[in-house]
Amino acid sequence: MKLGVIGYGAMGQMVQARAKQDGHQVAVTISSRDAERDPDDTAGLLRGLDVVIDFSVGSAVAKNAAACARAGVPLVEGTTGWSDQKEEVLRTIRESKGTLVYGANFSIGVNIFYRIVAQAAALYKSVEGYEPFIEEAHHSRKRDAPSGTALRLREIMNEELQSDIPIVSTRAGYIPGTHRVGFDSAADQILLTHSARSREGFAAGALLAARWSVGRSGVFEFADVIDEIVNK
Repeated sequence: MKLGVIGYGAMGQMVQARAKQDGHQVAVTISSRDAERDPDDTAGLLRGLDVVIDFSVGSAVAKNAAACARAGVPLVEGTTGWSDQKEEVLRTIRESKGTLVYGANFSIGVNIFYRIVAQAAALYKSVEGYEPFIEEAHHSRKRDAPSGTALRLREIMNEELQSDIPIVSTRAGYIPGTHRVGFDSAADQILLTHSARSREGFAAGALLAARWSVGRSGVFEFADVIDEIVNK
């Protein structure tokens, strides 16, 4: 694939390294600062690419989506903290008949974890005396709290439990990302944990989504990619 990568932070660099390792060409690199430029200017750089992967900043997502739509290039959106722009972004992609794959977390392991948590919530739905909770921890440079993954976990659990599930967030040091879902009672506690050892899993997931997006049209969540793989 001929790729464009927006964002040259830790994740952007990891995506580029993994892409080159897998034999892909990273033809365009745009920094998070430059991602704030006019979408028409960015679109000119993106034309002719197979797909763009964005790990920049939340404030630039709407412009990046517009640039990809105008360039006719699929966008894999790995940035978090853009929920306030979501309606605008999805409308831009749909009106242009473009392609977007987005998700709160591109780790393949986390997306399997979502399914485990959904099953656990369904089991505890009919049991009295257990209170659910969510804890998440990330490095001190992560801006959004709670994390998008924690918010998605709460959405998944609320589909079964219909309760006000508390989320506790920690930002410290160099933690790649840890998410815990618990069910606590007077008698015992069940704790489900996903711990990222590095950012490589997120890069692998983003590249999986990039390959999947080529030749498709529409708006998809990364969960759709995982569903197709799991259900083969």
